[in-house]
Amino acid sequence: MELVPHDPADGVYATTDDYVHAMEVRSAERLLFVSGTMGLDPAGKPGADLDVQLELIWSNIRAILASAGMTTANIVRLTSYLRDPAHAEANAAARVAALEGRPVPTTAVIVQHLEDDWLVEVEVVAAG
Repeated sequence: MELVPHDPADGVYATTDDYVHAMEVRSAERLLFVSGTMGLDPAGKPGADLDVQLELIWSNIRAILASAGMTTANIVRLTSYLRDPAHAEANAAARVAALEGRPVPTTAVIVQHLEDDWLVEVEVVAAG
């Protein structure tokens, strides 16, 4: 599989170092669409605060990817759903750390979650 970032400099606004406008996936044999994943522990209890929920989200995503024989290196697209705009910076930092600085197309949306104590939800698309 080959990943080819597309980040044009002309005719569109510039990206920052932590994302790209588009990612072309060549010769992928499999695609994995991961449902929105919350910061819940194995018993379904949400983490006590934003930092704990972000740790749980990425632990949960790693477990889901591993079940398909993939890692965070296979993530080619990511969407975050944030309860509060104030969560954006911590969410971005957690994403950059989880992806080891590798930029992928990403979107963050401010939403009202189904449960009051869910602070962030992340869904990903992975290819392998």
